[in-house]
Amino acid sequence: MIDILGKRYYYFLFSLLIIIPGLVFLAIDGLPLSIDFTGGSLFEIQFASGNEIDTETIVNIYEAAGVDDAQITVTENGSRVIRSSFLTNEVRDQILSSLRTETGSEISVIQFDSVGPSIGAQVAQRAALAVAVAALGVIIYISLAFRKVENAFRYGICAVIAMIHDVAVVFSVAGIGARYFGWQMDALFLTALLTVIGFSVQDKVVVFDRIRENANILRRLDYETLVNHSIVQTLQRSINTQLMTVEFLLLALALFGGVTLQEFAVILLVGLLSGTYSSIFVAAPILVLWEKEEWQNWFGRSANA
Repeated sequence: MIDILGKRYYYFLFSLLIIIPGLVFLAIDGLPLSIDFTGGSLFEIQFASGNEIDTETIVNIYEAAGVDDAQITVTENGSRVIRSSFLTNEVRDQILSSLRTETGSEISVIQFDSVGPSIGAQVAQRAALAVAVAALGVIIYISLAFRKVENAFRYGICAVIAMIHDVAVVFSVAGIGARYFGWQMDALFLTALLTVIGFSVQDKVVVFDRIRENANILRRLDYETLVNHSIVQTLQRSINTQLMTVEFLLLALALFGGVTLQEFAVILLVGLLSGTYSSIFVAAPILVLWEKEEWQNWFGRSANA
């Protein structure tokens, strides 16, 4: 039988190597929140062919209108996506008129979205509340579903720890993407995060349920052997289900879905992979670690001491 749990500390180390770099970037650069959370305006325009103007000129036009925080991104089709603080309709029209005067030609407005600061704050608060409620719900549900198993609450807490692991992986990927690709945390990021949490909990329940079933059948087995046997039984199902139903589709979307959906697809792709990984290599190993109270030996103390 494959000995998965025997190398559990290597899995923990691997997770840290993935999580820490992105979180360090976020600590240094701050959360790359979009206007969905901070409030502001997103203005996407398309210049007529041959009449484009450079980024500095656009920034100067914004500053002349009293907006000094414009951030400009050029998309694959050549349009300019300009993010800034909140623009009223009057200021937007003034900027658009100045751009047309500067280029001497018509400018196509692809989209214009504005979110007030209070709405952005509400979105952020409700997102945090949703994650907290999900974590509490997981503990309650698993504790009740596994109530006939000894120390049932441990299963719920281990599932939440693994879920936090998956959330940390998502934020790490977002931090790396923000540093090197200019990604921002927007409504699609929140959608991907909540989807990852949902799939993560599902995977943990599948693994833990098999442990519960085997605990009634294979009572004489050592607990670590029992858990390892349960993981091996669910390993093929977990990997095949994720790869065949979700991951290949998300990979295609990340490669060919265009700039607009690329960030969403990559974050969801990595997050769902993390959910499957943590169910097997994080949640169950933590359960065994807790059962055996291995922290007593982490600093060289013997079991007898």
